[in-house]
Amino acid sequence: MPTKRVGIVGAGTMGRGVAQLVAANGIEAYIVELTEELAKEAIRGIEQDIDAEIAKWGMTESEKRAILARIFPTTDLRVLNQKRVDVVIECVPEDLEIKKRVFREIDELLDHDALLITNTATLSISEIAADLKRKEWVIGMHFLNPVPKTPLVEVVRGMATSDETYEKARRFAEEMGKTPVEVFEYPGYITTRVIVPLLNEALYVLMEGVASAEDIDTAIRIGFNFAVGPLTLADQIGLDELLLWMESLFNELGESKYRPCPLLRKLVRAGFLGKKVGKGIFEYDEHGNRIPGSSPLSYHR
Repeated sequence: MPTKRVGIVGAGTMGRGVAQLVAANGIEAYIVELTEELAKEAIRGIEQDIDAEIAKWGMTESEKRAILARIFPTTDLRVLNQKRVDVVIECVPEDLEIKKRVFREIDELLDHDALLITNTATLSISEIAADLKRKEWVIGMHFLNPVPKTPLVEVVRGMATSDETYEKARRFAEEMGKTPVEVFEYPGYITTRVIVPLLNEALYVLMEGVASAEDIDTAIRIGFNFAVGPLTLADQIGLDELLLWMESLFNELGESKYRPCPLLRKLVRAGFLGKKVGKGIFEYDEHGNRIPGSSPLSYHR
């Protein structure tokens, strides 16, 4: 059966992207946030993201109206049960205890079967699901940012995830126009585990004054045929999110390649979190476009 209604718990950068993706595929999206202001802010963020695409001729005003008409913000978690959603996607911060608490609430609330998805880049699906009655229905789906544009999603099986749940998650990913890859739970899965050392090393090269941020990105982007350079990618992910990934992997695996670069910690402490706040390794205008030649950093020889 095709998916009709999806609940999205948490509407930060990833939650907004998932809501836009779901609505763009003709499915109702119910965003659940802690406060009305956060819910309204989520809608404003989606509008801004779509407006940026319209400005680049990537979308139309009619598409924007259709997408927004399918997104319903609320502060009441009970809407997931009231609307009998087919899928719940949790997109709260990358914190194990927060995610476990959210899933416990959802598990107690729902009186019907629904696919329970956690959007996480590093955390254990098995541990998130451990205390739940419906642990076999829990699965990870690691969407990559920007969610509406990136065609890949990692579908991550926990120890208790049933084959039926995996098949439903795979079909749901395909409904969203994504290419799913099956992953058996391990810290960092595929994409995070491989990309984190690259981004971390690029930050070390910058911190050590080997080259400017612009030249580091140019070298890797052109030299290895990447769509964007590693430092631009770090800004797109969010430097605070990237730091959480690195700390999680370092704590879990104890390998030095995952130890966060001191410059990353410095930037996060200063509030330079990347594209989402207009300033990270590079600076961005109000539409999220990088300002050429601008950077709050000046690491050169």
